[in-house]
Amino acid sequence: MWLPCGGTSNYIVTHFRRRLFKAYFRDLGRRRCNVAAFMPEAAGFDGVSDRSALQEFSVSNSESFWAAVARQRLSWIRPFHTVQDCDLSRGEIKWFVGGQLNVSVNCLDRHVHTCPERVALIWERDESGSEVKVTYRELLEMTCRLGNLLRRHGVKRGDCVTIYMPTCPLAVASMLACARIGAAHNVVFAGFSAEALAERIRDAQSGTVITVNQGVRGGKVTELKKTVDTAVQSCPAVQQVFVAMRTENPVAMTARDVAMEEVKYQTNWILIKILMSTAGDYKWHAVVQEMLKEDVVCEPAAMDSEDVLFLLYTSGSTGKPKGLVHTQAGYLLYAALTHRYVFSYHDGDVFGCVADIGWITGHSYSVYGPLANGGTTVLFESTPIYPDPGRYWEMVQRLKINQFYGAPTAIRLLLKYGDEWVHKYDRSTLKTLGSVGEPINTEAWEWYHRVVGDGRCPVVDTWWQTETGGICISPRPSDADAEIVPGMAMRPFFSIKPTLMDTEGKVLTSNDVSGALCIAQPWPGMARTIHNNHQRFIETYCRPHPGYFFTGDGAYRSKEGYYQITGRLDDVINVSGHRIGTAEIEDVLNQCAAVAESASHRVFSQFVQRLPKTRSGKIMRRVLRKVVERDLDGVGDLSTLDDPTAVQEIIQGHGDLCGKQP
Repeated sequence: MWLPCGGTSNYIVTHFRRRLFKAYFRDLGRRRCNVAAFMPEAAGFDGVSDRSALQEFSVSNSESFWAAVARQRLSWIRPFHTVQDCDLSRGEIKWFVGGQLNVSVNCLDRHVHTCPERVALIWERDESGSEVKVTYRELLEMTCRLGNLLRRHGVKRGDCVTIYMPTCPLAVASMLACARIGAAHNVVFAGFSAEALAERIRDAQSGTVITVNQGVRGGKVTELKKTVDTAVQSCPAVQQVFVAMRTENPVAMTARDVAMEEVKYQTNWILIKILMSTAGDYKWHAVVQEMLKEDVVCEPAAMDSEDVLFLLYTSGSTGKPKGLVHTQAGYLLYAALTHRYVFSYHDGDVFGCVADIGWITGHSYSVYGPLANGGTTVLFESTPIYPDPGRYWEMVQRLKINQFYGAPTAIRLLLKYGDEWVHKYDRSTLKTLGSVGEPINTEAWEWYHRVVGDGRCPVVDTWWQTETGGICISPRPSDADAEIVPGMAMRPFFSIKPTLMDTEGKVLTSNDVSGALCIAQPWPGMARTIHNNHQRFIETYCRPHPGYFFTGDGAYRSKEGYYQITGRLDDVINVSGHRIGTAEIEDVLNQCAAVAESASHRVFSQFVQRLPKTRSGKIMRRVLRKVVERDLDGVGDLSTLDDPTAVQEIIQGHGDLCGKQP
């Protein structure tokens, strides 16, 4: 139909434009509402209308992003006046300067005010089916009693307390008690030898150690108190050792020992009194009285944002431990934010991180991240195959776990046992599956997604390090329908700016390239220094590429801009100018039906019955490197190995392969 005049035409066009504008702004409003529902702070960020824009804003306006998140998500005693004061080239990192807070208050008190009977911890003991649940109120009481006990025995602000304990509620309370009174903690994995423990105690200058009589893992008992007794003989600074009871077996006590609590490791203090009256003539009764006479109120110390929260020792390629330092506010905030958004954690969920608290994964995603968010977190004391290969999945069914976070080595191990152990149990509560520790190969990723997650749970292959404090690259957070590529970490977390460097130290700006993985700007969760050796911190992380944080890992950036970790740069194989990472080689090898798992180093090729692994399931690549280099004296501490005979078998096989003993 022809329009009779131009005026009508103009009216129709104008009316149509108005409708378009209204529709546009309605859609914009909906998207802004959606992103604000996803992250409430985003409502105050100019130009942020969706998650993609939120990510861009967090990188380009890092200070504004973290200031808003810190004010919203942490409880401050005194507000900060400067968001960050950082110079990566000099290794100077400060966040939320001028602010004061207490980490234990943020993890406990504020939740006790709103939901005191919410379960904070579910202790999945080694004995299957015997879980212990601890509410926020109970955990606060335990933390306060322990904090008062430490104070009464002379532990003061600025001291460092070494914790040598299995994963359990009292270990968590010990960490939080240190935070409450202003002492730093140094958690040492309870599988380390006396020599390794002593080295860490001495370097941390600890005057106090907390331990248990014995540990129990995989049905085996380990003599932790005896290990501590041996270790402290070469640690003259140690004045006292607090001892709790994990088993009923008595241990020898010395003049420096202080008994902490009762035989059954209960967390309900009224139950302790009942147990005392029925336990018979047992010399640990005095210990319980020692704890019970402490008040359930412990005044929290006001800590500066950059005061030390904890030291955590990690071994370099030489095996010599370095004590990485994490501080109060920045670490806690980053652990909490990554926990909530990478795993899509919601109130009421049960979060199952199966890492030991002796590692950074246990610190960030078994303790601090979940508790800062008021979550319910599982403490896993056992192994993936005790009493059988269905242990994880039976636990998922019984505890109704929603997010499961484990290591690729454990996934590969369970894959060997077949699907029936998984299908035996109901896993319908699972919503997210996570992978941590090293790159996960495609076969294991697909089995994890298809069999464990029934093809409906996203798998987040997370990349981060002890040095980073929390997850830096992961497929989530992103839109619910966003692509996830098997075996790739993919997307940087909020404010993280990954950069790839070539062999000459130049920034690689294009996609479909590989290089050294660096991070171009600071973030709150990163380590501040190496204890007693800031120069080593600078030389290791800041000097290789001035102005960038050097991770030591290699990475590939795909055509789409996704990141895939290719392994440690000191393990890269150079073939005709092409740098091939160990993860890439292992991914191909693991696709062979005859290969359960692999670990590669340079041109070394050897078939073995088993790989050397820590008790947490991580492959000890340092050991393989030293075997190949025939530097057996440089292998370092092997006390964390699950089975030391695996190393002897590899040494023997390598000698046979080379025609002589190394």
